[in-house]
Amino acid sequence: MTGTRGYHHGDLRRALLDAAVEVIGESGPAAVSLRDLARRAGVSHAAPAHHFGDKAGLLTVLAAQGFDLLAETLRGADGDLLASGVAYVDFAVRHRAHFEVMFRPELYRPDAPEVQAARDRAGDVLRAGVVGLANRDGSPADPGRDALAAWSIVHGFATLWLAGALPPRVGDDPREAARVVISRLLE
Repeated sequence: MTGTRGYHHGDLRRALLDAAVEVIGESGPAAVSLRDLARRAGVSHAAPAHHFGDKAGLLTVLAAQGFDLLAETLRGADGDLLASGVAYVDFAVRHRAHFEVMFRPELYRPDAPEVQAARDRAGDVLRAGVVGLANRDGSPADPGRDALAAWSIVHGFATLWLAGALPPRVGDDPREAARVVISRLLE
């Protein structure tokens, strides 16, 4: 065969995932269609179904990848809570398509083993960053509660940043803006 519909594509699975990230970056997760991804990859419209089954299957893979990327990013903060928060915001900005899918479980199969395992890995790294905290009154910290509080704060900041809903005075560097906000909470 000749043209864009050659017999052997190479790593079609990767090409389809990359195309999905591109589409989500352009128009959001609702705009993803397997037919459009096939067109972008130059393959038959049935080819994506061979790899993912359906749109939810493709987005399930993206969600699992996102949680793994998040865990990797948070590990780079070496358990420092401020660095972890900044890394979380940086992840959301650099991997926006994954971020937009990960926290929309109605789009994918949240009970898929690969998603659960990746989500657990990311959660474990986040919880590890709050283990050493103590309450202001000196009582021991509650890592589960503290991790939820930390996640809520940085996730909220990241979501507001991505939506363009923060005031202009926060600046144009998401990492620095996050560092300022998060450090206020740690004082």
